[in-house]
Amino acid sequence: MTFEEAQRLAVAFRDERDWAQFHNPKDLAISISLEAAELLEVFQWSGNDLECGGKCDRIKEELADVLIYCSLLADRLGLDPAQIMADKIKVNATKYPAEKSRSSSAKYTEL
Repeated sequence: MTFEEAQRLAVAFRDERDWAQFHNPKDLAISISLEAAELLEVFQWSGNDLECGGKCDRIKEELADVLIYCSLLADRLGLDPAQIMADKIKVNATKYPAEKSRSSSAKYTEL
């Protein structure tokens, strides 16, 4: 399944339930943040287990929620997720040129 097909499924799910009326940009942005916090909760207190082995099902579930809400916000605002991602990567490529940032976690202002 492509991302575009998944996005259409999310929109259809919403529309079948007449939930678009509740999906204003503010509330969708709040929902993204709340679901992202639930994703972080999977990693909370994981100690040295940086990959959180054995928690993949929960990670997939929470990550799906974040992606669905992001997709619905993009739809509400008339944005193409693939295009805005590509645009942002292009901006980041100028801020973080490969030759300066390879193997470095430094912020672009420090490169």
